[in-house]
Amino acid sequence: MNIRVMTIDDYEDVYALWLSCKGMGLNNLDDSKDGIDKFLQRNPETCFFAESDNKITGVIIVGNDSRRGYIYHIAVHHDCRHNGIATQLVNRAMSALKTIGINKTALVVFEKNITGNDFLEKIGFTVRNDLIYRNLSLTDMKRIDT
Repeated sequence: MNIRVMTIDDYEDVYALWLSCKGMGLNNLDDSKDGIDKFLQRNPETCFFAESDNKITGVIIVGNDSRRGYIYHIAVHHDCRHNGIATQLVNRAMSALKTIGINKTALVVFEKNITGNDFLEKIGFTVRNDLIYRNLSLTDMKRIDT
């Protein structure tokens, strides 16, 4: 297996993998080819693509705001799971974040994603019960009056 930095040329394979993963939360704008291209330009060293025999086995999309790292997607092909691919992808991305001076990483995962939550707990991610996740879609936002 080879793990390398993801490029926009990998997008079609990555998107097909995402579609094959049950429960994957995708956004039409952010996860479009243009959205991912913009993300990769901003985060050129923290997103990784795993392949074996010229076929995608996994991918991790990670960015940062100069203070915190954020994992947006981790996906491993169903036939390749339980072989350490996700762990290797996370380790590579966390190492890349440390190299650029990021010391803490966060992510949002659906509560119903049992497989993902079990994996994240196993590798040391903890649950924060003191936070409330809030979301605002700017494409649907009405004018805010002050």
